[in-house]
Amino acid sequence: MKMQHLTTLLLSVFLFSNSGDAVSCRRLTRMSVSQSQQQSVSPAFPTNIKWTPDSWRQLPIKQPPNYPDETKVKEVEAKLSKAAPLVFAGEVRTLQEELAKASSGQGFLLMGGDCAEAFSEFSVNHVRDTFRVILQMALVLTFGGSMPVIKIGRMAGQFAKPRTEPDEVRGSVALPSYRGDIINGEEFSPESRVHNPQRMLDAYHQSSQTLNILRAFAMGGYADISRLHAWNLDFVENLPAGSRYREMSSKVDESLRFMKAIGVDTRSPTFTQCNFYTAHECLLLPYEQALTRQDSITNRWYDCSAHMLWVGERTRQLDHAHLHFVAGVGNPVGIKVSDKASPEELLQLLSAVNPDNIPGRVVVIVRMGAEKLRQNLPKLIRAVQREGRSVLWCSDPVHGNTIKTDNGYKTRPFERIRDELRAFFDVHAEMGTHPGGVHLEMTGENVTECIGGNVDEVLVEDLSRSYQTTCDPRLNGNQALELAFLIAERMRLAQGLQPLFNCPI
Repeated sequence: MKMQHLTTLLLSVFLFSNSGDAVSCRRLTRMSVSQSQQQSVSPAFPTNIKWTPDSWRQLPIKQPPNYPDETKVKEVEAKLSKAAPLVFAGEVRTLQEELAKASSGQGFLLMGGDCAEAFSEFSVNHVRDTFRVILQMALVLTFGGSMPVIKIGRMAGQFAKPRTEPDEVRGSVALPSYRGDIINGEEFSPESRVHNPQRMLDAYHQSSQTLNILRAFAMGGYADISRLHAWNLDFVENLPAGSRYREMSSKVDESLRFMKAIGVDTRSPTFTQCNFYTAHECLLLPYEQALTRQDSITNRWYDCSAHMLWVGERTRQLDHAHLHFVAGVGNPVGIKVSDKASPEELLQLLSAVNPDNIPGRVVVIVRMGAEKLRQNLPKLIRAVQREGRSVLWCSDPVHGNTIKTDNGYKTRPFERIRDELRAFFDVHAEMGTHPGGVHLEMTGENVTECIGGNVDEVLVEDLSRSYQTTCDPRLNGNQALELAFLIAERMRLAQGLQPLFNCPI
């Protein structure tokens, strides 16, 4: 038992066991379909079009911007095409190797960050706080689940958002919907809502700064495992979740002292640095194309705006531009699926994006709501198993659980998020498959946007206190950390280990 306990403690250091090199890490086609129309499944993926960074322009596209001046668009694209890449091909390949291990049950993916980044909210402290909470969550998951955790931030590029309706109506005034800061402004005025290509350059420069900050934190000692107690955020220090976190930190400290005593150098990069990757939704294709580069080593094309991209249900039609684009780049790709996705459609998507069935290439991000997930996810898993497809299954428990309160706030109940996570783990336990990750909209700041939680509970009447999101509601740091404890317990149960905190989902 002592040896088993020591092994569990030592496994916690694998949170920081990576080398650190990941973060050391126009014409738009007018074949657009109305954004208010319901998505339909396309009959076939086009194989008669040779892929190039701009070949997507030959296909119909959904959710395109409507720029008024094509000349300015081309000028911005030219500038971006000559700009330095934000990430590098070697980093992307390292991420795919880690995702491949996770897809075989040897790791867990943690994705987290803002619903949509905003120019006005950018600051070093904002980036640091989200980075810190993700690392805190990753430590909980690594120690509790006894496996490496891949850390990806919805950061340094998550600026664009799809919209159900092209226009927003207030009273008798109709203006283009807010599509994220990379396209137009949030202020409800004709000037702000014009689609402006200059914003792509602004997004690039902010992404560059964000990545510089992340690299500095990941490689410069901020991620030192021996500084765990200094990481506690002010709003969890005196709360039960904070107490459990400090209790776990003390156990890790014990293992560190033991390793120092036997001569292990805890000042090495293994203990002081970590891999941290970035991802965003592949939505604004002119921006993505302009930052696509050909790797000088492999001659493969990589979208160097982020390490990983994902496509949502609004834009992943088989014969449309977005899926065609991601199929040609070497980045790992996330495919979001809801209860509307059939097993046949999912298999077609996997064949299109990953025809060679390369492990680590595709992450299937499931967003359904608890009840629909229990009904529909088993069918998808069976189809993938039957065809021998390699995927990493990831839960997005927030998007399918959005409600609107009587006082007009869009929110997400913590209990519904927890219920969907429970359903995700239950289904995989029944199917004998690996629940490989979680994708959360969250922030390190003490916002009040999602209601509920057992620690410092947010009530409906609290929403107005600190409702800061420019898009969808986010979990605050306290709620995100509580979820990490709950997920870690289910990870332990899945491996036949004894619970640590007696609070499984």
